[in-house]
Amino acid sequence: MDLPFDGGISQFYRDGAPDDVRAAIKTAGKSDILNPDYPYDKRWDKDEYEDALAALQIELVRMQAWVRDTGQRIAIVFEGRDAAGKGGTIKRLRENLNPRVASVVALAKPTDVEAAQWYFQRYIAHLPHKGQITIFDRSWYNRGVVEHVFGFCTPEQRERWFHQVPAFEQMLVGEGIKIFKIWLNVGQATQLKRFLDREKDPLKQWKLSSIDVKGLAKWDAYSDAIDETLDRTHTDIAPWTIVRSDDKRRARVNAIRSILTQLDYTNKDAKALGRVDPNVAGGPDLWNV
Repeated sequence: MDLPFDGGISQFYRDGAPDDVRAAIKTAGKSDILNPDYPYDKRWDKDEYEDALAALQIELVRMQAWVRDTGQRIAIVFEGRDAAGKGGTIKRLRENLNPRVASVVALAKPTDVEAAQWYFQRYIAHLPHKGQITIFDRSWYNRGVVEHVFGFCTPEQRERWFHQVPAFEQMLVGEGIKIFKIWLNVGQATQLKRFLDREKDPLKQWKLSSIDVKGLAKWDAYSDAIDETLDRTHTDIAPWTIVRSDDKRRARVNAIRSILTQLDYTNKDAKALGRVDPNVAGGPDLWNV
């Protein structure tokens, strides 16, 4: 079977990956967590996960009705390492919601016209109106990390962006938009294992890009860029929630819980909602754990 990008991911695993990363992938069992710093050794039990997720789906529908009936405006930004599970988490968040109320925005590379505009301009058209939830699958935070790591923006452009982000988000909140910023993070071995799985799966190869392959050798540069971005854009009015997603099951449930626990929607069932696991989801202090 032909592998995408000439098998670049497999090649990195053989020739470029750190020894401890390669060893973790080689020796891991099916349910093992590859990141030694993750608070759990094994994936969450499937039955417990599905029960928790089913209860959350009901809470999400209740939240949606409250948003629609009261005219709330909610923007949820999902960012994170490549292969951290953004798509899967967004899918579980939205799968039982009305697409007329809850929409997903995943913008492609800027056109020449968009590149010549104010950086935030193309996102403004997608912000939620009254009674709507907008979920951003990547967002204006591309400039802080990916564009910087690959040299797609100048240091001056990035510094100007850093200066404008807090003011931009403060304006959105001032207009009545509730902003949730979720950063999904994974260890290096977990990321590489997920890329290897995608590389050999014909149904998932479409998820890979040349940026993914080239980015494998830029782990430290990504880490530095993420660290600075979280530090400079975590504010009281628009804080970050870090979700450790080496276990996708725990990540999905805790990402959804972290949003719902902050909303006072009608008929909220605290028992069904459950408790956010502070070892999996919390403030930026989890980024460096």
